Amino acid sequence: MHFDKEEYNKLFKKYLDEKKIIKSKESFKIKLFMGKSENSLQIARYIKDYTPTKDQPKKLYWDYWAITISYYSMLYSAKAAILSKGYEVDSHEAAQISLGHLLVPNEIEKEDLEILDQSYKIFEEEYVHYFEDARKESRIARYSAIKTYTKRRLDEIFENATKFVGKISLMLG
Repeated sequence: MHFDKEEYNKLFKKYLDEKKIIKSKESFKIKLFMGKSENSLQIARYIKDYTPTKDQPKKLYWDYWAITISYYSMLYSAKAAILSKGYEVDSHEAAQISLGHLLVPNEIEKEDLEILDQSYKIFEEEYVHYFEDARKESRIARYSAIKTYTKRRLDEIFENATKFVGKISLMLG
């Protein structure tokens, strides 16, 4: 999905009406989701860098899981960030829509954050793209019969997940 702030805003309202996004005051979950996110990222790194022995599954199968776990680390931190804004989501797509609506500031909000010397709180649309890309690749890795990944592509997804989780940690911290 091409990033269009207005479209994200419309979809957010639609998902609210459909109860795919709900209001929540359960902020205690933020820390729990961030713990899951950060630990999942460590596990993804381990699996990504792991060299299987000849009696273990081929590296290709480890790569599938490294991509999937990288994506889930992003999903958990997204859920934490969404909760920090007072909402919870029930699907991966609702998480992406919520990120675009709740976290990506409009131009006036960006300017205000920069004036207040809080530009570290600016969640750029590129992070929504990282999430969408990892969501798609994770789905392919989980459900397609076979797809090979180059080391470069695997590293790209993992690095984007690392940036994504780091950015949300910084924003919530």
